[in-house]
Amino acid sequence: MPKAPISISQQNARHIWIRAQRLDSPAPFGSGAAAAVAAIAHLGYVQIDTINVIERCHHHILWSRIPDYRRADLSQAQATDKSIFEYWTHALSYVARADLRFFLPAMKQYRETPSRWFGSVTPEEVSKMLKRLKSEGPLSIRDIGDDELVDKNHPWASRKPSKRVLEMMFYQGLVTISARQGMVKTYDLMGRHFGAMPKPATPRQIVEYKLDRALRAQGVVSLDSICHLDAPSKGEVKALIESRVRRKRLVPVSIEGAEAVPHWAEPETLKAERGEAPGLAHILSPFDPLIIQRKRLKLFFGYEHVFEAYIPAAKRRFGYFALPVLMGDRIVAVLDLKTDRQAGKLLVQQWTALEEAGARGSIAVEEALGRFEQFQLARA
Repeated sequence: MPKAPISISQQNARHIWIRAQRLDSPAPFGSGAAAAVAAIAHLGYVQIDTINVIERCHHHILWSRIPDYRRADLSQAQATDKSIFEYWTHALSYVARADLRFFLPAMKQYRETPSRWFGSVTPEEVSKMLKRLKSEGPLSIRDIGDDELVDKNHPWASRKPSKRVLEMMFYQGLVTISARQGMVKTYDLMGRHFGAMPKPATPRQIVEYKLDRALRAQGVVSLDSICHLDAPSKGEVKALIESRVRRKRLVPVSIEGAEAVPHWAEPETLKAERGEAPGLAHILSPFDPLIIQRKRLKLFFGYEHVFEAYIPAAKRRFGYFALPVLMGDRIVAVLDLKTDRQAGKLLVQQWTALEEAGARGSIAVEEALGRFEQFQLARA
């Protein structure tokens, strides 16, 4: 007979998740490039996005966990130390190089079954680009000046055909993004950049990786939270969960008020000393791992985040680029911020209070906003 789930309060579930996200202590990963790599490895991935009304989300996510984070730390980890790489998780993301083997089978699949998105790219174009990279070294799209320009077929397209060739080769694992300057990518041959390649993970190992990644970064997991935007993996992940429950490596968990959604956790996670509620204030990116899974966020925090950048201004509730404010274990406000880089200041476009933060909480939020402004305006 299946064991009854362990019941935990919504508040305790929040504490577990916040601890797993390392948002409960000031500098959990230390400092420097090694801290950036450690944070990426622990979280599993850090999403990359182009919007820069404030600092781009990959820098923001890392700064939220590394107070003295510098943009150069990420650049060093990617281009010099080669301890991270870029690839698709639920979106384009930074991933620790130690996890590269779990992505090699997906690259192979792209080679064997090219995406229709790149249907216009020919084998001859790929061969030509490989020869060019071998002879000229790493290239960005700006380095390629001999393309015959074409009309764009969608707003994010490039008029340079070489961009599509390089992007397809990236997904196929023929090239990797060896460096970035802003959103300009430099591509290099995979083997030349990384040297010896690891042995590709087996299908079973990939399923275990996805489950373990979620357990490490979320603490308490559901099938949806493990397989975020990855529905095809749910069957195999569920079978692995059931196997670990039978072996008592996982226990079923019921969150009060959300009993309809099955959750699981490792026994050690539930036995860990709860201690006091987290007391730090964080201004989080809408792409932060704590925020990006909207259903989970609402389930744990009772807060429903809506990304409003693509919503008409008249219909926005929180603003163009709204940032949730985590105070302790609650989302207490949402700030629509914009960095005026020319004037050298952070603009508060809209401040929406969701609940009373208290005197100490209000001071903590104001201090967090001051630190956030310093981060936005820092040049390094």
